[in-house]
Amino acid sequence: MPIEILMPALSPTMEEGTLSKWLIAEGDVVRSGDIMAEIETDKATMEIEAVEEGTVAKILIPEGSEGVKVNAPIAILLEDDEDASALEGYAAGASSAPQPSPVSPAEAGVSSNRSAEPDAGDPRSNGGEHKNMGDGTRIKASPLAKRLAAEAGLDLGAIAGSGPNGRIVKSDIDAAKAGGTAKAATAQQHTEPQTAAPVSSTEIGMPLGGGADYLSRMGVTAGTYDLIPLNGIQKVVAKRLTESHINVPDFPLSIDCEIDELLKMRKELNGQAPEGVKISVNDMLIRACALALKHVPEANASYTPDGIAMHKHADVAVAVAIDGGLITPIVRGAENKGLSTISSEMKDLASRARDRKLKPQEYQGGTFSISNLGMMGIKSFGSIINEPHGMILSVGAGGPRPVVKDGAIAVATVMSVTLTCDHRVVDGALGAKWLQHFKRYVETPITMML
Repeated sequence: MPIEILMPALSPTMEEGTLSKWLIAEGDVVRSGDIMAEIETDKATMEIEAVEEGTVAKILIPEGSEGVKVNAPIAILLEDDEDASALEGYAAGASSAPQPSPVSPAEAGVSSNRSAEPDAGDPRSNGGEHKNMGDGTRIKASPLAKRLAAEAGLDLGAIAGSGPNGRIVKSDIDAAKAGGTAKAATAQQHTEPQTAAPVSSTEIGMPLGGGADYLSRMGVTAGTYDLIPLNGIQKVVAKRLTESHINVPDFPLSIDCEIDELLKMRKELNGQAPEGVKISVNDMLIRACALALKHVPEANASYTPDGIAMHKHADVAVAVAIDGGLITPIVRGAENKGLSTISSEMKDLASRARDRKLKPQEYQGGTFSISNLGMMGIKSFGSIINEPHGMILSVGAGGPRPVVKDGAIAVATVMSVTLTCDHRVVDGALGAKWLQHFKRYVETPITMML
């Protein structure tokens, strides 16, 4: 039976994407692991690999197509023993079912050939029952799955397939080897399909009827503006920040830091740094945040309905502006990394973020956020918490200001920062304690090296 290649969900928030480029053509033979296409998600452009093996019979969605829904058929493969006659009377999409769940960060970049088990009422379905080859009934499995099962000594008849029409694919064999064939089959049978919830206008703070209707109700005359549709990033950011603003009882704490010593140390380090390494003020602030979280581990936490998650590492997410939105690549385990390592990682992450080449695990998760608008001349500001983080630090511009030292007026380079805290996790006293450690690292940067 023809094999449908489905539009994958490459991140938990992805609902639709752009099929940027096909790397295969009709008539090509694909093997497991071959790169088939480039998909633009709500955050990045990613490659998808083939799980099934076969010949490309038909490309259903041309490259450059926008708004392709997750799980929509995008191409059809034929097995080795099939020819074009197998497509006669075949309706693409008839066998498609929702995927069990969006692809996890660890699985990003794999093929989209995953769907839930077929409906038992589908006349082309085997009802989820796979009979042994000895009874004359053909077991539906990809060539790769058959080969892997034979190598592992697994009985295909005892494995429930998660591919189209209950077809057994590589992931089913991997699950069977990891947890036992019977266990793998049971797990598949009881998995309920899940798809990302659609983002409606009401969910992002706009009444039903859309933008034009909203503006009309507000007295704005039609034709006096251009309405630019939201892209994927803008939809996700709008939805998440609206939810955070509504659900999180946050509060701000502000403090001023003198950064003359930090600037002096940065200059000295860059003078001795290896070629290609240039430490920025932001790199030093990332390390200061991570070390402060290490000193105040109670603040490195996230609220959940079942309890407070106490994180073991300081995974610092840094806001990076890209065309059409904002993304927060993460420096993981920043408390254990030196300034040159942090600098190199951030340079790479920011560059790939702007090119939309980040993997989901590089911008999803994290334990703490930092947003720096100082380079744009913003003196101070407050940020909305990026859930599930318990805090976010907003960094303003540093500049000469009058300060009192030893009872006399002096001039120092001062930077204002605002820490926004989730009161369910970090109360005022705890937030103030964290800021004290952060301020100490910034004003006495040599202590970052200890």
